[in-house]
Amino acid sequence: MSDQPRTRQELYDRVRAMGKEQFILEEMIRFGFWPAEGEMPEDPADEIRRKAQIQQELTQLRQQNRSLQDEAAARKRLLQERLAESRRKRQETKERRERERQERAAAWRERQQQDIGYLGEGVSAGLNERDCREERLQARGLPILKNAAQIAEAMGISVGQLRFLAFNRKTSKISHYVCFNIPKKTGGVRRISAPMPKLKAAQHWVFVNILERVEVGEAAHGFLRDRSIVTNAQPHVGAEVIINFDLKDFFPSISYKRVKGLFRAIGYSEAAATIFALLCTEADTVAVELDGTTYYVATGDRHLPQGSPASPALSNVLCRRLDKRLSAMAAECGFTYTRYADDLTFSASGESLRHLCNIMRRTEAIVTHEGFAINPEKTRILRRKSSQMEVTGVVVNEFPNCDRATLKRFRATLFHIERDGIEGKHWGNSNNVLAAIQGFASFVAMVNPEKGREFQAQIQRIKAQIQPQSVTPTGIIVECYKKGSQLKVRVVSPGYNSDWNVQFPRNLREEGARFIVEELQEDVRGGFYRAGGKIERMNSEL
Repeated sequence: MSDQPRTRQELYDRVRAMGKEQFILEEMIRFGFWPAEGEMPEDPADEIRRKAQIQQELTQLRQQNRSLQDEAAARKRLLQERLAESRRKRQETKERRERERQERAAAWRERQQQDIGYLGEGVSAGLNERDCREERLQARGLPILKNAAQIAEAMGISVGQLRFLAFNRKTSKISHYVCFNIPKKTGGVRRISAPMPKLKAAQHWVFVNILERVEVGEAAHGFLRDRSIVTNAQPHVGAEVIINFDLKDFFPSISYKRVKGLFRAIGYSEAAATIFALLCTEADTVAVELDGTTYYVATGDRHLPQGSPASPALSNVLCRRLDKRLSAMAAECGFTYTRYADDLTFSASGESLRHLCNIMRRTEAIVTHEGFAINPEKTRILRRKSSQMEVTGVVVNEFPNCDRATLKRFRATLFHIERDGIEGKHWGNSNNVLAAIQGFASFVAMVNPEKGREFQAQIQRIKAQIQPQSVTPTGIIVECYKKGSQLKVRVVSPGYNSDWNVQFPRNLREEGARFIVEELQEDVRGGFYRAGGKIERMNSEL
């Protein structure tokens, strides 16, 4: 009963919705005047319902027909519908692509934070190979690092910083090294590539945690704890003949591929070996200025730089097979062999001297086979009867000692400095006379402790005399000057290298200003001084 119309308006609405005949049929069925189903003599209920349905469809078709009679309006309406559909699809596509782009960007950022997939042209092929030989690493007590994330975490830096330090660039606006030349004792200059602090810290980590734990041959004496030029010379004391060879371009001849191969041989994965090798090698570059911007352009392949804390240890580890082969050859011929960095020394006495030519010929062959080259200009054969026997600057005729002529000149230099003052005096190639004589006195003390203590005591007296001039705040004067767009600081006081920069607080720098510093520390590797102690600005009267 609830479905029946209660008002006249409801009745009219139902008739309009169902159709008159359908309504009459439903009412007749409700009141029992017409059966709901079954055979009827005429017009069954389902026909009436079907007729009403068809009537509704005809009504809709008539309405559509009337709308189609206006062709222009129909075309306009269809065009609007198509445009609306096109805009909707275009917007959906735009939103979908933006979502996909954001998802890709998020995934890329996550990968960048967790891994390194590219480090430059020609060095990135193996960055996805992370299988290492754990048993080899464990046997040497080395950290097991398979990928960039683990290496960065071990070094205490981010993956992004590791990528920045290791990236291989042919041309760059930045350089991770400060390059300069220092004079050699034998003449000429030596190019030093000093790493910047962040790279230096990474290289030092590689040295302490990996390279220092890898064993080297007994013949190696350079850059090793408890070994020195004295231990290198000691085995040759009293020999009748000494042969000295020099390896030409020692560090530059050790390429990136050899360094990477070393880390692989130790047990590290291809990815880790690539990263370590890139951190520890660098190509020579030239600075080129273009449109006011300085670019650093690589002029060759990557190799070990002189000045890196990891380079000496890497060279020792890479020379293990060289040392082993030369030691075996020397023992076979009755010779003694040692190596200090790039200096190879053989010595013998008695019947073994008949193998002298054989030693020289086979040494050159082995050195060449190991990827190095002998500098023929520095090859020397010393015979005890005709010359002073010397190994890496240490005289070894009867016992380790310093060259007598050099000691005589040094003693005379100290005498004149103590008597007349330090002005106008020099020792060696250094502009800092005080540092030079202190360094040589330390060398003498290492070779001959008794003589060394005598010289060091004399230098202490000299320092006490010149203290008011060179060490007190009234002695070391530095000056700020402008170089390009930067303010630099150099030493004005005599006895120091004025070409070297001074590490100085930036907030005190002012063009033309002069300061008095309490002390300067010389950094030979870096080619600069560090200002320490009290710093005072000079007044106009000074």
